[in-house]
Amino acid sequence: MPPKKNMGPVQKPADMKKAIKRIASYMYGFKLHFIFVVIGVVISAFAGIAGNFLLKPLIDNIEQALKTGDWNKKGFVGILAAMAGVYLFGALSTFVYQRLMMRVSTTTLMRIRNDLFNKMESLPIKFFDKHTHGELMSLYTNDTDTLREMLGNSIAQFISSAVTIVGVFVAMLIYSWLLTIIVVIMLFVIIRVIGFIGARSSKGFIAQQAALGKTNGYIEELIDGQKVVKVFCHEDIANEEFDRLNDELCQAATRANTFANILMPIMNNLSYLHYAVTAIIGGIMTVKGFGGMTVGTVISYLQFTRSFSMPITQVSQQLNSVLTALAGAERIFRVIDEEPEADDGYVTLVSADIAEDGTITESDKRTGRWAWRHPHKADGTVTYTEVKGRLELDDVYFGYEPEKTVLNGISLFAEPGQKIAFVGSTGAGKTTITNLINRFYDVPDGKIRYDGININKIKKSDLRRSQSIVLQDTHLFTGTVMDNIRYGKLDATDEEVYAAAKLANADSFITHLENGYDTVLTGDGGNLSQGQRQLLAIARAAVADPPVLILDEATSSIDTRTEALIEKGMDSLMDGRTVFVIAHRLSTIRNSNAIMVLEHGKIIERGDHNSLIAQKGKYYQLYTGMFELN
Repeated sequence: MPPKKNMGPVQKPADMKKAIKRIASYMYGFKLHFIFVVIGVVISAFAGIAGNFLLKPLIDNIEQALKTGDWNKKGFVGILAAMAGVYLFGALSTFVYQRLMMRVSTTTLMRIRNDLFNKMESLPIKFFDKHTHGELMSLYTNDTDTLREMLGNSIAQFISSAVTIVGVFVAMLIYSWLLTIIVVIMLFVIIRVIGFIGARSSKGFIAQQAALGKTNGYIEELIDGQKVVKVFCHEDIANEEFDRLNDELCQAATRANTFANILMPIMNNLSYLHYAVTAIIGGIMTVKGFGGMTVGTVISYLQFTRSFSMPITQVSQQLNSVLTALAGAERIFRVIDEEPEADDGYVTLVSADIAEDGTITESDKRTGRWAWRHPHKADGTVTYTEVKGRLELDDVYFGYEPEKTVLNGISLFAEPGQKIAFVGSTGAGKTTITNLINRFYDVPDGKIRYDGININKIKKSDLRRSQSIVLQDTHLFTGTVMDNIRYGKLDATDEEVYAAAKLANADSFITHLENGYDTVLTGDGGNLSQGQRQLLAIARAAVADPPVLILDEATSSIDTRTEALIEKGMDSLMDGRTVFVIAHRLSTIRNSNAIMVLEHGKIIERGDHNSLIAQKGKYYQLYTGMFELN
């Protein structure tokens, strides 16, 4: 397999405008929602500004009453009622636009996740060879979470902050241009402070993200390999390594959050300083009667200074999260933009009626007989070839990387009903051959023919439907035992599932489970033994009823007694089918029609068991234990 590549944490988008446009393209159908969101944000922001405006006449009313003894109660109550109405209307607007924005954000993320998952289902196997599972899972967790935060909160927050800043600044100019000069000076100081602290905080969070990724990866690896850790008594070493990674994370997080956490106190202190300076100067102006300044004006203006600094602080806090979200969106879109698995095949698998004279006609019903439907581009005719499972490899060369070949001129053929075994040390190319037969990878040089048809002409989904594979590492899905067996053939009847389980000798242990075939499996079948899991995988292959069967170390985790039982069932399963077997346990392949011994991507010996033993070559050495496979 090619080496894994780690994409690593990315904090800043390479092309911000492109990322924003791409996210916006997923928000189709929400134009009206956005109009109401903007209206709601503007109303909410102006409600706060209007409430502060009403403070001036309210305070002036009280001041007038204290000076003259004549209190305008009706006017005072009217102003209080107006303030209550404004704030209530603002709160209602906030509720409405946040609900609408949540609807937009969750639907947008749903669409992005759908596209991401659908694309992953269409990607070639080589893509997953180059990216770790944790890296791909982070697209669905970390990156979508940062997107959700941005879409659900940041967009509305930015609009609200912008409206508030502009509205408050205009209101302050109306009240006092002199006091507004102080605001501008303080704004300049705030921006410089935010820039200074923000730059250092950003570097710290990048280091923290990298350390967090290493720590999480180590934890995931250790949890998966807990049995191995205990078997080899590596607990102390594991603890030491975790302590080291955790310490690095602690230090990185401390550096990052030190700057992030001091930003708010500094901003608050600057805000209080601004508030105090404004109060002093405003008080002096009121006493001196400069510019018609009143107590109500000063108090209202002081509220505006608080309203002015708060949105600036909020924008600075949101900026890093927005950049991180856009960077995460770029990672998601890079996967969505990956080239899907190419499939230019046009020969398809169809259900067929086959007459006694060999005439093949296509059937719209399931007949149990299959044929390749081959439209010929040259003359427009369509021919049918019965699916028998004859496979031929002709001088095949292949490498996962162009500069390193794994197979070097492999030629072999398998007639229908034959059992072909591959033997060789790790890395000899055994599994690679079966991967090429499935077209998980395409052959750059040489040809592979299936029933005389070049497999490049066969549609990949139909090619794979005609084959079943049992891997050494069995994967079971969350669901019942019956669901997991039926995965090989989704329209299989219960009777077909039972027959497949009996064929694989899985029926015995299944019926002894708590709920039999309705027993729910979770955690990749963690409540079953490895041997039982492989029996289910064999039953899954059996229910598919394919003309070609591939067994990649299918009985490696099964004891000798169970293996003997399986071999009896497998004889029935393999009857009339072409079977490819990869095995290290050579006793399981003695009855093969042909055994291929591979070394360094070449077939160095071929023949049945007896002829290879008689040759006393590499197979003889392997079988008699004179040479270890590894």
